[in-house]
Amino acid sequence: MPFIDFVGPDSTDPAVRDYYAAVTGEDGNISNMFPPHAHEPSIFHAWNGLLGAIREQLDLRRYELATLAAAKELRSSYCMLAHGSVLLEKFYSEEALQAILADHHRAGLAAADVALMDFATKVARDATAITQADIDAMKTSGHSDREIYLFSAAAAARSFITKLVDALGVQPDGKYLAMPESLRKQLVVGRPIDKPA
Repeated sequence: MPFIDFVGPDSTDPAVRDYYAAVTGEDGNISNMFPPHAHEPSIFHAWNGLLGAIREQLDLRRYELATLAAAKELRSSYCMLAHGSVLLEKFYSEEALQAILADHHRAGLAAADVALMDFATKVARDATAITQADIDAMKTSGHSDREIYLFSAAAAARSFITKLVDALGVQPDGKYLAMPESLRKQLVVGRPIDKPA
């Protein structure tokens, strides 16, 4: 259960109604992460715009790997499940994704992907601990200064949204219970999945 009451889609505030119209799925469902932002939709729209600006400049697979690494370090079950699902659907088999989650250093990833996940993890854990050696490792593996900037932005933006929804007690949607159990256990690193009532 979330820790605060949310403003519902029946609000008399036009901005709130417009917000819910934008985030309601085609099936009429509203993911658990959306209602908290109805208190101030402009913040969600600003973050979503920032995220879109970052994501559209990066290779999607690598963006998702960086996001997964940051989310794991931040213990965000919601982001782990959401972005793990994208990697599973678009890029990796269940077994390959499990190997990445268990230890990305031994999962057969390219050196550039390993360096990227290491970097995103460190940004999420403690950005003040980043040194020139971390940047040099990214460059040695093939990442440009621009990519390093964008991946830093991706990990930093992930920190914002994970801390916001976790601070409010938001749990991942029950739909994730349909994922294979062994994979689901690796992805749930913080708050548990919201069980259907």
